[in-house]
Parts: sequence; C-alpha cells; structure tokens
Amino acid sequence: MQTLVSCNRPLALTLVVALQLLLIAALLHLGSCNAGDRITKLPGQPEVSFGQYAGYIGVDDKGKRALFYYFVEAEIDPVTKPLVLWLNGGPGCSSLGVGAFSENGPFRPSGQVLVKNEYSWNKEANVIYLETPAGVGYSYSADAAYYQGVDDKMTAMDNMVFLQRWLEKFPQYKGRELYISGESYAGHYIPQLAEVMVEFNKKNNIFNLKGIALGNPVLEFTTDFNSRAEYFWSHGLISDSTYRIFTSVCNYSRYVSEYYGGSLSTLCARVMNQVTRETSRFVDKYDVTLDVCLSSVLSQSKILSPHQQVGQRIDVCVEDETVNYLNRKDVQAALHAKLVGVKNWAVCSSVLEYELLNLQIPTIDIVGALVKSGIRVLVYSGDQDSVIPLTGSRTLVQNLARDLGLKTSIPYRVWFEGQQVAGWTQVYGDMLSFATIRGASHEAPFSQPERSLVLFRAFLQGRPLPETFS
Repeated sequence: MQTLVSCNRPLALTLVVALQLLLIAALLHLGSCNAGDRITKLPGQPEVSFGQYAGYIGVDDKGKRALFYYFVEAEIDPVTKPLVLWLNGGPGCSSLGVGAFSENGPFRPSGQVLVKNEYSWNKEANVIYLETPAGVGYSYSADAAYYQGVDDKMTAMDNMVFLQRWLEKFPQYKGRELYISGESYAGHYIPQLAEVMVEFNKKNNIFNLKGIALGNPVLEFTTDFNSRAEYFWSHGLISDSTYRIFTSVCNYSRYVSEYYGGSLSTLCARVMNQVTRETSRFVDKYDVTLDVCLSSVLSQSKILSPHQQVGQRIDVCVEDETVNYLNRKDVQAALHAKLVGVKNWAVCSSVLEYELLNLQIPTIDIVGALVKSGIRVLVYSGDQDSVIPLTGSRTLVQNLARDLGLKTSIPYRVWFEGQQVAGWTQVYGDMLSFATIRGASHEAPFSQPERSLVLFRAFLQGRPLPETFS
C-alpha cells in the first residue's frame, strides 16, 4: 500500500502540472488576441497599476475602414468591474481627445507630461473610448469616398460591429455588464447604437447591455434647441425684446433648419445677429460662467452652433495641450496609432461630411423603447450649458415618463457631493432618471469632475444619488 501511494504521487503531480500548463496556455491564447494593443507606457505618464490598450478594430469586410479605441482597465479589481463605452459628440469629434484626455480619462496632458486625473471614471469601471465614425481622430477609411454623407444609421452599425469584434479581441469581457455613456450628439449615437444591439441580441445574445447615460444630449431637435431662448433670457444674456423676437419671429430650431438646408432667410439671419451681438463672442455658450480658456473640449459642440465656427472663437489659451500631445510621433507610436488621409490629429474631423439634418430626427422615442426593454436610462445636464439647456432635457424626460406611464419614485430634490449641493434629481419608476450637475458645463466631467464621478458611480450601482452630506 505504501508503494502504491508513493508511485501514484508523481503521476498525480504530473496531471496537476499538465492541467496548470494547459490553463496557462489558454490564458496566454486569450491574451494574445490583444497583446499587440497593450500600451507599455504613454510618454510622460505617471506610474499606474492598471492596464491600458489602444489600437484598431476593422468594421467592414474589405479591411478599408477601422475605428480607433483607447481602453483603460479599472484601477482596482477590473475583473469584477463593469465595462463602459464612452462616446463624444459633434458629430465628428474625438472621444480620445475630449473624453479621455480632457474629461474623465485617467490622464490629462500638461506640457510635455501627463498628470493623473484623480476623478477618472476608471476608478469605477473598465472604460473604452472610441473615435467614431471613421474619419474622426485616428479612425479612418482607406476609401475617402466613404466620408461623403455619413449618417446616424451608418455610425450605429459601425459602432455595433466594433463592439462585437472588440469583445472577440477581449473575450474576458464577454458577458460583463455593459453601459454606454457620452454627451452632446451622443444623444443620437448612443440610443441608436443601443437599439441595434438590442435587436442583434434577439438572435445572438452577446451584449449584456444594462444602461445608458446621456449628458446634455440632443434628443429632440425642437425642444432641445428652442429651450435656448429662455435660458439666455433667464441668465441675463439677452434683452426682453430680443427674447420676444427669438421666440416669435425666428426660433433657434428654424434657424438651424434653414442654415443646414442652405436657405437661410434674411429674417432669421437678422434675429440671430441680434442674439449673437447681445450674448457676445466673449461668453462661452457651453459654460456661461466660464471666464478664461476656450479649450478644445468645446469644439465637439461646434455643429450645434453653426453661426459660431471654431475659427471665430477667441482662444485665450496659449496652446491646446491635447492636440499637441496627440500629434507627437512618440505618443502615436505608444498608442499604436497612425494618420491615414490627414496630416494631423484633430479634435473634430476635417474630412467627415456628416448628414447634419440627421440632427432633426428625434431619438427620445428610441430612449423610451430602451426603457421598455429593461435598459436603465439616465439623462444628466450640466446646468451652465446654454447649448443643450437642462430645461429642454428635463421636459423631454418628464414627457417620456408620462407617455410610458412611469410614476415618480424619487421626487425632485437636491443631491450632494461631499458637503455641497451637487445638483438636482428626479427618478421615474426604477428605469428612468434625470439629474443636473451644479456648476457644470456642456462637458460636465471636464468642469465638475468630482461631482460627475459621484453621479457615474451611483448610475453604475443603480442607487439613488446621495441625499445627505457625506
């Protein structure tokens, strides 16, 4: 008996070792899918413990169109944290340059180095920043003809294919809770992407989509845009008489329709000139309290204000840190990025010709359908933004709740970050909520990073926003 035990032990150990080797090989195989995209270290980056990846995912069958992504794992325990896709707006502006490097990513450029963002959203989640559609940032189409007339449906389909193929590249995230968040024109991108994902899941259930969070989003053209007049007037940016003509003679939605339709009337041009004269070129419409720097984070909204092209703005910043950083060759090498068909990386695309009249197609009904399908929706507003004011967003959410028959579960109240009021919130049922972020701009995580992180954490956890001091 003793001999049998002593003879079997090496055999048992051999089997254990063999199984361990097989497991290691399997894990190495999983890692090999994305090993080439791993970022060793970004130039000027402080030491961090979380993983970073960047690279391309092809989204067409001919290998001509590829979307660039930057992925940061959660700072702590990434294996248990959800997966979040972040999208910026425009249409045609960069989630890398705006979202990752100016708003809620782990670093911000400062001169030749990167500094740590203490309120990065990867404290709570594994976050993908996607430059979409092709032609934005480092994303590209080898066939430049693609850039002519890109629309919302094309963008939604490419974004879904990206996610599907990204999960093949990172199979450890398959089945992970997935959330999509973004701002501005992402009010179109995100609901339409979620819609095609829900439809795709009916046959191939691969997306574990749990919720979407929309910041200062374009959801319904007329309501969103025409809420500007009251916002301007109530904040003292225009006179009583200008408010009257801006609401009766030519409202903002009519102006934008005429402008992009190529038929701007003399009447609307006069009204808008008057509004522009009174609001002043020296007030940032995306944060009406901002004094100083009109940085690149504001550019993603240029489409929403066609009378204010970026080149006409007074930029009092000495340099644009993000643009400088992302145009460095060593940075591009570290990111595994390349420039195709353009000479420089830019915050917003100069080659993409988006179907701007897609702006007029409402997405609020899609949001309603998502709520019905069991996907949680948060609409939040930086309350200093006059571009997509909180009043329009709040009205749309209230009307949607009424149409869906959702009762108020949390009445309109303040919420706190630390010992300060961070904003106001209202919740309908357990699937739809609205919140403001006090003192925040159109790009809320840029202007109020700590409050935005509290909001993001509560959203992921499905918990009400804090109602007491902490």
